[in-house]
Amino acid sequence: MDLHDFLRRIPKVELHVHLEGSVKASTFVELARKHGVKLPPHDKPEDLYDYPDIYRFLQIYDLVARAVRDRDDFRRITYETLQEAAEHNVRYREMFWSPKVHMDLGVPYDTAIDGIRDGIRDAERDYGIRCKMIAGINRMEPPEKGFEMVKTVIENPRDELIGIGMDYAEADNPPEKFWKAYRLAAQHGLHLTAHASEDAPPRNVETCLDLLGCERIDHGYHVIEDEALTRRCAEEGVVFTVCPISTAWVYFGNNLANHPIKEMARRGLKIMVNCDDPPMFKTNPTKEYIVMAEYMGFSPADFREFVLNGIDGSWLDDPTKRRWRREWAWEIDKLMAQLEKEAG
Repeated sequence: MDLHDFLRRIPKVELHVHLEGSVKASTFVELARKHGVKLPPHDKPEDLYDYPDIYRFLQIYDLVARAVRDRDDFRRITYETLQEAAEHNVRYREMFWSPKVHMDLGVPYDTAIDGIRDGIRDAERDYGIRCKMIAGINRMEPPEKGFEMVKTVIENPRDELIGIGMDYAEADNPPEKFWKAYRLAAQHGLHLTAHASEDAPPRNVETCLDLLGCERIDHGYHVIEDEALTRRCAEEGVVFTVCPISTAWVYFGNNLANHPIKEMARRGLKIMVNCDDPPMFKTNPTKEYIVMAEYMGFSPADFREFVLNGIDGSWLDDPTKRRWRREWAWEIDKLMAQLEKEAG
């Protein structure tokens, strides 16, 4: 067993993956053809997933959403991404999706969420992977739309949907715009997270924690520009769901060696590893771990810590967290011992 094998075989939690960003390029083309969605010129499906910046990426992301319309479409894309995740030993995922994008295209909320639920149940039956969903607010839209989305989620409860988040482009769209939506979600027992300080100042992390009541932070890279806030987050054990490859591609000049993740860990922030929009950034759950080892110098012991951080940051019940921490730590320790033995 080499390091790559070790990183594939360790059990994993993912807390930061987007359903629409997890649609395989070939599936995207098939569904677009099925529903008459016109696609940009391309020679092969994967060409559609090449873009220079976040805004072009979001245009493709929205185009994918236009191609997913039937209940079985939602079942298919959910099943396919969970199948791939299970191949990389992801055992539990909390996955974002964008209800409002589909509703604005005329897809009933029930159609989407029930198709997603079908895919979750089929994947758990076939591969043992568990999944819960997070409804994402599009921060580029007016706050009233975010509030309406949360109302829709509350009025149509499903056991598989356990929280809300906030995504799309952060610049000029600060989190405080959506405090009413978050307040409503909290009042109805939904868990809370948000993309923050991905491409915006560290104060957005503070706003998400103190005003919105977020339980963890998605991305958060610019938090290290504020020493006091970084120290506070480290002391409080705030979990940051980091995504190396996608954010290096879009925000940090494709320079993984100098990605802020490395400094976040050095300063004691509690990070865990995710693949964000895997096919759209030509990645997978194992590849994210590999680039962190090769470009950032993280060790097997570091990855053990990151996995356990993921359990801590999840919205699983406390008894399950305690049991998984104990069982997974033992399993990873066994793999580490095997890695060391074969390397020696």
